[in-house]
Amino acid sequence: MKIELHNYDVFPKVFLVNEEAHITIKPLGKHVAFPANFKIAISSMLYGLPAFYPDITDQVVYDVTPDEDGCVRFTHTFKEESEYRLMILREGIKPLPLCVYALAEDMKGRYPYRGDLHMHTFRSDGKQSPAIVAANYRRHGYDFLAITDHRRYYPSLEAIDAYKDVDIEYTLIPGEEVHMPKGDPHHGNDVHMVNFGGKYSVNALIKESAHIEEVGDCKEKRSIDGNCPDTMSQEEFWALIDDYADTLDIPEGVERFPFACCAWITEQVRKADGLSIFAHPYWIADVYHVPDSLSDAMFEKKAFDAFEVLGGENYFQQNGFQTIYYYEQCAKGNKVPIVGSTDSHSSINNRNGFICSTIVFAPENTRESLIGSIKDFYSVAVDTISAEYRIVGDFRLTRYATFLYENFFPLHDELCYEEGLLMKRYVTGEEDAEAQLKAIQGRMKRQREKYFAF
Repeated sequence: MKIELHNYDVFPKVFLVNEEAHITIKPLGKHVAFPANFKIAISSMLYGLPAFYPDITDQVVYDVTPDEDGCVRFTHTFKEESEYRLMILREGIKPLPLCVYALAEDMKGRYPYRGDLHMHTFRSDGKQSPAIVAANYRRHGYDFLAITDHRRYYPSLEAIDAYKDVDIEYTLIPGEEVHMPKGDPHHGNDVHMVNFGGKYSVNALIKESAHIEEVGDCKEKRSIDGNCPDTMSQEEFWALIDDYADTLDIPEGVERFPFACCAWITEQVRKADGLSIFAHPYWIADVYHVPDSLSDAMFEKKAFDAFEVLGGENYFQQNGFQTIYYYEQCAKGNKVPIVGSTDSHSSINNRNGFICSTIVFAPENTRESLIGSIKDFYSVAVDTISAEYRIVGDFRLTRYATFLYENFFPLHDELCYEEGLLMKRYVTGEEDAEAQLKAIQGRMKRQREKYFAF
């Protein structure tokens, strides 16, 4: 956390352009108390230093005096979407920059929610149970999470069920990583597709799936509400995809069955009101996981809803190549929504356990709102492979997300950490954890209302 956040509380931090913003700056301790009189200079980050660009600067300078409680309060109307610096000017002391952000009207009511759309537990090839994984990632600062075990949907329901009787400000979402059964070499598909938020399992549409072999054909374990299609055999599935391929315009040079299978999975996820995610084409599984010709066809034909531009490996070829590939596809007119996920297989003692995430700008932290906002291009992917984080997405949202990552999320994460600890205590049977979780409810909502003037 940067020193300014330790010493001063600025609120709200985010507001709309062309509306009066009533800003308070509160010193956090007598060692940073304000003098009786000083100046605040307000400048957009977009116009350079006023001393060198006097003809275009938008800088405004206010004379201010602290109120009796030591806080400084003033009103200002910000004219343009941008990060702004509030420079505290005191004679003989280096100017202190405090940061706020003005947003355009379309962002009104869109709060930043950070989370993960792709990760694993011990129900497939991960290390911890679904409930523990969920708690550990809440402690890390996540607002939402989907367990997406290989070939299995029921672990995500297990995580949801573990916390259904306790108050938490954390959204657990159903999901799975979809792997359809392979037959002969011409009836197989190794592309990994993630079903984020679908109301029913795609894996469990096949009778021979790991999901059904482990927990049966019960529709309550195949869906969030008991409503889902009937199952089919793998032979019926292969025949279905063969027929489905005949209905598609598959580009020349693209293998027929894998493309048709991906398109069919996406169709099923959409029927289930979920988000179909095309995952890690540049993961190295001896060779790159997905042929370029197939990836090109997936983008051209929009055979998915969102691209996992950042994923779970720390070598450059995966996330570096996927980022470059995404921007090249945008330049070709094939722009798609993007997400970032850990693809984590352990939530502790794992360098790659917190490698990437997604920030979604959504009206609510709900399954429906998150999915809708991603589809409407209100998301960015965050790369935290190293301390020098990077953000992928539209330049406009990337600028805003960078501001949030430095000026809001450190404060947000402190609250998440406490709730995550209590969640773990709750699912491991500590008697007072439920009461403590109840006692802290509403803090995240109050924090959003404090810092976002919508």
